[in-house]
Amino acid sequence: MALMATTRTQLSRFLTRTLTRPGFIAFNGSIRRPDAPPLHRNFSSSAAAAAVVPQREPMGVKEYEDYRRSLYGDITHKALLVDAAGTLLAPSQPMAQIYREIGEKYGVQYSEAEILNRYRRAYAQPWGKSRLRYVNDGRPFWQYIVSSSTGCSDAQYFEEVYNYYTTDKAWHLCDPEAEKVFLALRRAGVKLAVVSNFDTRLRPLLRALNCEHWFDAVAVSAEVEAEKPNPTIFVKACELLGIKPEEAVHVGDDRRNDVWGARDAGCDAWLWGSDIYSFKEVAQRIGVQV
Repeated sequence: MALMATTRTQLSRFLTRTLTRPGFIAFNGSIRRPDAPPLHRNFSSSAAAAAVVPQREPMGVKEYEDYRRSLYGDITHKALLVDAAGTLLAPSQPMAQIYREIGEKYGVQYSEAEILNRYRRAYAQPWGKSRLRYVNDGRPFWQYIVSSSTGCSDAQYFEEVYNYYTTDKAWHLCDPEAEKVFLALRRAGVKLAVVSNFDTRLRPLLRALNCEHWFDAVAVSAEVEAEKPNPTIFVKACELLGIKPEEAVHVGDDRRNDVWGARDAGCDAWLWGSDIYSFKEVAQRIGVQV
């Protein structure tokens, strides 16, 4: 205890000597030379030493969107990027149901619940064949997924499942008003692109669904050789549209792949099913009435 008291006494004497020297001043409880740079970049040398720098209130959603409209002329973004599966498109039937129905004649015996669980486990595993899951038509990856999900490695069974998902029978639009909204956005000068982790079947699929012409560009991971959340695919989509990433907003249903990936690229991003529930709402937030 005596040692602690001695130490405190020595420290007190040191501070007293220091603070009374002409070369130092006390600043908000710290010690600094008067010719040293300010401790806060907003501090003015003419301000009182005890002045408190006012804190700005965080910008709200409406203020942010108003700010963006001031930049781009009544719209918040020059381009809209849209995810494919889960946002623009949805499977017409549950995947496990299709795998089982087609697989019955090939001896698949797992229930739909078992197929779904096995599918999720297989899909979550690292794909060791290459750094990309979808290379060209994606067949090697999907062969692994189908056989792992169903326990059936019959080549004919795989081809039947694979080809089914290339047809318009397998998919439908998530939002029946999508076409009307996208046409209104294009009339307002907003450019549109699909940005998707998909194999090369995506373009024929969009044509089969008669919606490819809605978009100015399509960025497919199998072609770009980068999968979301890698920002490269978002940057490529913006290059195809001739705009900067900060001028675009991306809409998708996966927080990691779509929201975080787009923001890493410099784009704005809205989560489908949370921030946004319809393409009409997307248009309204951009500033286009439908």
